[in-house]
Order: sequence, then C-alpha cells, then structure tokens
Amino acid sequence: MDQVGEQIRLARLRRKLSADQLAERTGISRRTIYSIEKGSPSVSIGYYLNVLKVLGLEKDILKLAKDDELGRKLQDAGLITKERAPKK
Repeated sequence: MDQVGEQIRLARLRRKLSADQLAERTGISRRTIYSIEKGSPSVSIGYYLNVLKVLGLEKDILKLAKDDELGRKLQDAGLITKERAPKK
C-alpha cells in the first residue's frame, strides 16, 4: 500500500496539483488525501478510485491482479481430467 500511495503522490506532483487542489476536485478532505498518499489501508477504496479518476488514471485499477500467474497454476493443478474409455 505504501507503493500505491507513493505512486499516487508522484502522479499528483507530475500534474502540478497541490494536495489542496486534489482535495477540492475530489471532494475529499486534505487529511484523507494525505492518508491516501501514505498508502493507508483504512481509507476506502472508493476514495482511492476517486483520486485516480481526477488524475486520469481510473483505468489503472483494472490492471490490479490482471495476470494472476500463481492463481492460474493453482487452478490448473486442481483440475481433474477424466479418462475416457478407448474407442472400440
């Protein structure tokens, strides 16, 4: 979460927005913006999404867990293949 917060902070700075401007545009308090930029897990994901939307990065959330390599391996390992009787 620390890395997520840092990436959001850097995105805000690249856009030359102050934390107060971001708070005003999102309708979120300055204190919550600070918590988001610190990567606080207690902040609602909806607030994170709202900030990403204002920064023009809302589609980045779709990349989260997109390529679940471990999950796919676990799923494949659990698949049971039924053997068919040989054709006569």
